[in-house]
Amino acid sequence: MTITATGLTKAAGAAAVVAGSIFIAIQIGHPSTGSFTTETTQWVVRGCAKIVMVALALAGITGMYLRQYRKAGVLGLIGYLMFAAGYLALFSVEVIAAAVLPNLVHSQPGFVNDVVAAANGGTPNGDIGGLQTLFNFAGGGYILGGLLFGVALFRTRVLARWAAALLAVSTAATAALAVLPESFNRPLAVPEGIALIALGVSLWRNARDSRQASPETSAETGPAVSPVAQPAVR
Repeated sequence: MTITATGLTKAAGAAAVVAGSIFIAIQIGHPSTGSFTTETTQWVVRGCAKIVMVALALAGITGMYLRQYRKAGVLGLIGYLMFAAGYLALFSVEVIAAAVLPNLVHSQPGFVNDVVAAANGGTPNGDIGGLQTLFNFAGGGYILGGLLFGVALFRTRVLARWAAALLAVSTAATAALAVLPESFNRPLAVPEGIALIALGVSLWRNARDSRQASPETSAETGPAVSPVAQPAVR
């Protein structure tokens, strides 16, 4: 099997579509914070789904950036790096939530409750160490990085502009959850899922860089001519 840049770009587009679909599916029937505990099977299943979603989303935005990095410029680079760092931090958070907290719920219930409270924007009663910094870093990178990355994608005009604008607005709107009631958590997550799906589809359709010359035709020089067929120059 031959691996090509176009094939990798299409794979990144597919990853973004799946990530957006998982992100929307996770919101369906999601329990409220007060009733969602780490000792349930649903907690682990949803946590594992979020881990897969974040990994696929990271692959997706990487493909989006590489497809248009020349046009994205400095803004695109900064936005991508911040957005990717936010997703990497979120990956760590979800791994801790799915693989670590369920094992501590009986031995250290107070610590688990404090971690869950901090992860949901609350104030922990005890010391949770560096996890608070991780949560802040994940939130900041996700919100600011998503905004800058969405704006950069909108400016390049390579992928669907409405989806890029939706990505920028939906990630920035996440900051409002700090003051909005919990009932807004799930509805506000859906637009970003839609943005990832739309951008992934657009990336799949525009996987090939128009500047890449085919064996028959070059964007700059026109149709290729065999040396044998060229008129002799004396």
